[in-house]
Amino acid sequence: MKNCDVNYKNYLQILKEELVPAMGCTEPIAIAYAAAKATEVLGCIPERVIVEVSGNIIKNVKSVIVPNTNHLKGISAATAAGIIAGQAEKKLEVISYVTEEEKQKIKEYLGTCAIEVKMADTPFIFDIQMNVFYKDSSVKLRIVNYHTNIVLIEKCGEILYHKEATVSKEDGLSDKRLLNVEDIIDFANSVDIKDIEDIIGRQIEYNSSIAKEGLKNSYGANIGSVLLSTYGSDVKVRAKAKAAAGSDARMNGCELPVIIISGSGNQGMTASLPVIEYANELQVSKEKLYRALVISDLVTIHQKTGIGRLSAYCGAICAGAGSGAGIAYLYGGGYEEISHTIVNALSIVSGIVCDGAKASCAAKIAAGVDAGILGYYMYKNGQQFRDGDGIVKKGVEATISNIGKLAKDGMKETDKEIIKIMIGN
Repeated sequence: MKNCDVNYKNYLQILKEELVPAMGCTEPIAIAYAAAKATEVLGCIPERVIVEVSGNIIKNVKSVIVPNTNHLKGISAATAAGIIAGQAEKKLEVISYVTEEEKQKIKEYLGTCAIEVKMADTPFIFDIQMNVFYKDSSVKLRIVNYHTNIVLIEKCGEILYHKEATVSKEDGLSDKRLLNVEDIIDFANSVDIKDIEDIIGRQIEYNSSIAKEGLKNSYGANIGSVLLSTYGSDVKVRAKAKAAAGSDARMNGCELPVIIISGSGNQGMTASLPVIEYANELQVSKEKLYRALVISDLVTIHQKTGIGRLSAYCGAICAGAGSGAGIAYLYGGGYEEISHTIVNALSIVSGIVCDGAKASCAAKIAAGVDAGILGYYMYKNGQQFRDGDGIVKKGVEATISNIGKLAKDGMKETDKEIIKIMIGN
């Protein structure tokens, strides 16, 4: 693929858009961003707040710690953090710099300000509407489809900013429907390393740092440490442990940033850390690692395109299959090896549900990475799942398409039931 080709430019732009830094779980951070921006427009600290969110936002914020808040959880905590300490211009790093004094003010604000949380009646899976009030002034700000996509800013009844939004269409971002496994491999093989050096280099640096922190200290269920102490330090175990440890740290208050994929830090770590670990084991060149990460990242994004940002389907499964593809590439695999790795991995663990962001995400990540690794070794041993085996269809693209239908359409009712269970209805 030549660098003047449309696909080359599009694939590079997708990486630039998707591989961005974020601190903490991205759904509470999106709420903090909405709160910070609404407060900025209001011009003062609100005395009353109404937050209207879709069910999937409730699901992904309910049980996760909001960073830089002294371990507060939930929508109200994320809202208060954005109002008191948020810097809207930093977007998904909106509360990355919070002083001890501000942390105390966040706690005090939660005790004095009425923050009402409502479930929105909306067709959008990802929907946050922040309504802030001070005396006779008010601001309404709405984000839909993805974490920083503001579609409405209204102050005192006057519309300051508005753009149309389409359900399940990520307006303003590159068209990911052009992605396919064959072209992803072509792009990874031909991309000028200078074009991806900053993007991928930052991914390696940030995600490796939080994985190291997760293994060094106690976070969540400490899945990474459990894996290493139980199964030893073989590369297959380390690959799972590093990704799980990064997730445990991130879900449970660690204030280090990660590089996300498809709006998810967990997916960003799952797609990258196992590949990095295998690259270290195999002692491949820096260039080979970068190209392998491009494959893992884009394969993950490709799968998520048909599913959407949020779903009842665990996104770490997509990233686990992506990491398997990257590992296959490190071993010298081409289209055939990578395609079979993806299909095998998806056959094993598709069906793991997303019941919100929390400590158990780390264990699901370990399962997803394990399936990616097993998917590769199955093929190396002459084994594979074939057309007609359940949801598997002939060809990797047909199987990925089936996963999208399963997750987006087939699991709609599952998603609703999960949310009902989580909120006690």
